[in-house]
Amino acid sequence: MKVQPRPSVGVLVFVAYLAVFYGVWIATGIEYKNVGDSASTLLKWYVAPLAAGTVMLVIAATALGWWRAALVEVRKAPRWTLITPALMLLLGLVSLTQKDYSDTTSRMWLYLLVGSIGVGFCEELATRGLLLVGLRGTLSERQVWLWSSLLFGLMHLPNWAFGGGPGAVGQVGLAFLSGTTFYLLRRGTGMLLFAMVLHGFWDCAAFVDSGGAIVAFLNIPVGIASVVIALRLTKLDRDEPTLAPYAVAQQPVAA
Repeated sequence: MKVQPRPSVGVLVFVAYLAVFYGVWIATGIEYKNVGDSASTLLKWYVAPLAAGTVMLVIAATALGWWRAALVEVRKAPRWTLITPALMLLLGLVSLTQKDYSDTTSRMWLYLLVGSIGVGFCEELATRGLLLVGLRGTLSERQVWLWSSLLFGLMHLPNWAFGGGPGAVGQVGLAFLSGTTFYLLRRGTGMLLFAMVLHGFWDCAAFVDSGGAIVAFLNIPVGIASVVIALRLTKLDRDEPTLAPYAVAQQPVAA
């Protein structure tokens, strides 16, 4: 690693990503409730800010030398921790079967898919990737899970100011629960990639057209179950140093 992981560094990268993402929204005059109205709104308010965020995060991960630590999980969890991610995937599939796509054009589908890939990559790399690595510099694994999931939830609060209204508060809680499910997926599979894929798929399933509200509501108990599993898992982790495997793996070999 080029920079020793510390919570302050992880939080700084997280805040920088938010500044870039929301900066694009401000510059383009975001109308939050109309993001999915047309191909042009999807391109301007969905794809564009995520493209800018991708560039920023790639530069940050490269400069810090945290790519491997961010993408590969050395503290793999038992397979039973994957129960709730599997249920979330199932709910997403069910949601897709309940929607009317008659008003969704081919170009809208293209931007939805590109944007959803961007959401999965950016938000996972920013939170359960680089932020998680930074937190692991000094915190216990339970604190790492709690703070990374809480900050993931809070990153949705500015939606209130951009037109989302008080409903953004509910988004914070829902995102915390979903973030915990994505955390379990990282731990259970040993790779951040699977969390990126599920995250992008879920956003696409929730974003496209209308309908599927009941399925989204059913994800709440799934998220609560994820919290219970995370509490159990992090109790098994105890307070062992969480960064040690990365630090050893990244030590330069003396000539």
